Amino acid sequence: MEKNNTAKFSGRNWLILILFGLLGQVAWSVENMYFNVFVFETISHDLDAITLMVQLSGITATVATLIAGVFSDKIGDRRRMISYGYIIWGVTVAAFGFLSTDLTEALLGVGYDEAVSITLFAVVAGDCIMTLFGSTANDAAFNAWVTDNTEQSYRGSVEGVLSILPLVSMLIVAGGFGIIKDLVGYTWLFAGLGILIIACGVAGIFIVKDAPTLERSGGMKDIFYGFRPSVVKGNLPLYVTLLIIVVYSVALQIFMPYMIIYMREYLGFSTIEYSLVFGIAIAAGAVLNVFLGRLSDRMDKVKLMYIAAGTMAVGLLAMYLAKGLGKVGDLIAFGVAGFFMISGFIFLSALCGSVVRDYTPADSAGKLQGVRMVFSVLIPMIAGPAIGNAINKAMNVPLPNAGADAMTTEYIPAPEIYLAASLVLLLCFALIPLLTYVVKRHGSYGTVAECASTAEASSPDTSVINGEEGATGAVDDAEYVSESDTADTGNCANEIDSVTENGAV
Repeated sequence: MEKNNTAKFSGRNWLILILFGLLGQVAWSVENMYFNVFVFETISHDLDAITLMVQLSGITATVATLIAGVFSDKIGDRRRMISYGYIIWGVTVAAFGFLSTDLTEALLGVGYDEAVSITLFAVVAGDCIMTLFGSTANDAAFNAWVTDNTEQSYRGSVEGVLSILPLVSMLIVAGGFGIIKDLVGYTWLFAGLGILIIACGVAGIFIVKDAPTLERSGGMKDIFYGFRPSVVKGNLPLYVTLLIIVVYSVALQIFMPYMIIYMREYLGFSTIEYSLVFGIAIAAGAVLNVFLGRLSDRMDKVKLMYIAAGTMAVGLLAMYLAKGLGKVGDLIAFGVAGFFMISGFIFLSALCGSVVRDYTPADSAGKLQGVRMVFSVLIPMIAGPAIGNAINKAMNVPLPNAGADAMTTEYIPAPEIYLAASLVLLLCFALIPLLTYVVKRHGSYGTVAECASTAEASSPDTSVINGEEGATGAVDDAEYVSESDTADTGNCANEIDSVTENGAV
């Protein structure tokens, strides 16, 4: 397989990574945190509607990434998909804040109750439209661009910086956006963010460059490439890592959609208070993970997952216990607990992200983005909020100061969502040993994945041989290496044969 000869990540690439990565994460953080608060505060105290919005957004993101990831491989052009995708994404974000019950009543001439229902429908639909373009530009094209432009020797450092961006975005959103929201309101908050995303997309037209090794490959027939049994068996470390991602992502989604509402309504924190306590926790976690990202380049990433998962689990348990200590006590306890949770989560995310990239065949980066979305977005965003909201319903904590005319179905997030998240996270400790096992069977990072890509490039048209269009995976492709290419691919064929004999695939 042809490798990028660049010895390091260039300054231009660092600029693109930070600019598009950070702004993309800010947009996702706003959707995950403040779209929910926007609905709760301005339209209806309906956690069911918030849960449905999160779940449909996850489905939209996954379907969009499945199609867009394969399409970006087919056209061999990440730059335009990133740049123009961000522009349209920004437009949809800016438009979101103009949705309101008052506007619905004025435009449609309906009563208040009907206006609430229609507005909730519009908000859910608008969130899905925004997610469609965001996932195309960020989840599919941008993530594939990062894989195209990084090499294993420094991928851990790049992934470490990339994994810090969600922390920075959470710091900006949980802290700054709350204060800005109080000053200018939701309409101008979302409009301002949309304008920034549009500007980022315009800049991308001029500064984003695709990797020299990027070539057109595959086609829309490869949408389900990553779900083929032969591809799964040929890349077991990749898929076991994705299972770990499922677990900690489900744990995260059990509480994340409701966290700001929980801090405001259950703990009684003001905007300034939760911004300060959570901002300090996030900032400390970001600084810590700069060091941890470099550490992962020199140590066994899989073994480090034990520490990361354990830290996150302890933090979640502490967040559950951080209540009833008085205002100052709750602020301190929840902040410290949040620091452990965030530090563990972002470190675990960075480790898994780096291993995923290590085992992603370079010429299949786009085709496999959809698979990553199924594990990291679709399953977690359906299962997590369902678990979290079921717990909230069961605990039925009433809305504070609701008044006598409040709906009897109104309830707020309960602390038990953090306990449930910590218990779910314990499943990681059953999967990490399995990952250690399959990694040992497959050899050093990237070996089988790279061999599969080399064999695929050297194989004849497999649609003639097995009736399928395109490549079918490492083992199937390795069987059809032509005789003239034996000298170039012999080492890879031997590697795959040795893995097959050991029973790893």
